[in-house]
Amino acid sequence: MAGKGLAVVTGGSSGIGYQLARIAVEEGYSLVLCAHGDDLDKAAGQLRRLGGEVDAVRADLSTRHGVEALWSHLQGREIELFFANAGLALGDPFIEQKWEDVADRIDLNVKQTTSMIHKVGRVMRAQGRGRILVTGSIAGQVPGPHNAVYNATKAYVNGLAWALSDEFKETGVTITCLMPGPTDTPIYDKGLEDTALHDMPKVDPDKVAREGWDAMMAGKVDVVPDPASRLVSLFSGVTPKAIGNRLNEMMAKRRD
Repeated sequence: MAGKGLAVVTGGSSGIGYQLARIAVEEGYSLVLCAHGDDLDKAAGQLRRLGGEVDAVRADLSTRHGVEALWSHLQGREIELFFANAGLALGDPFIEQKWEDVADRIDLNVKQTTSMIHKVGRVMRAQGRGRILVTGSIAGQVPGPHNAVYNATKAYVNGLAWALSDEFKETGVTITCLMPGPTDTPIYDKGLEDTALHDMPKVDPDKVAREGWDAMMAGKVDVVPDPASRLVSLFSGVTPKAIGNRLNEMMAKRRD
């Protein structure tokens, strides 16, 4: 079935990443699926049953060793599509978090994303073609009390993608920033339990993935799936920070 070249998805064993991987397989791409959790093998098996040619790479991308392991698997190969999707949230007040957890989220959400885009971007530029989809977030456009590290790292990711979309002009390479709002993924079970964010209605990850895929293929700079999220994005620049802080605190603060 595969014949359009190689697609690489980080954080691809569940949620948006898995749905992006599924679309890639259905569209005829061979796949490298990278994740760290126990569900990697199950996800890879499901994608193979769809007819996909799937390599599963187990790597913790919050570590240099994990990034090197994935890159070693990719080195020397042409890459048509790259999905920088791996990321995790971290709830609770900043000073009550363990520093190791803070550093882990920064390394995963920021450092590995930057490192892999740098490596893959060079490969694609040499090829003269390629598409990159970065999973940012509308959280990067609003204050994030009780989820400050996640929002701050997503602000970085959004900004990086926007800047690189301009730098890649006339190289044959495009980069698109996918900025979803609350989406039904396991990220809310890893640091945001017992919060309004955890319990609120969320968008299906397959819908988010499809909008991201279509925007990437169209060469768009960014896309915000879901009308409600688009409203948040639209008003984020004009809403007073104090109001934004209060609203985010109400959503992300753990219940007493």
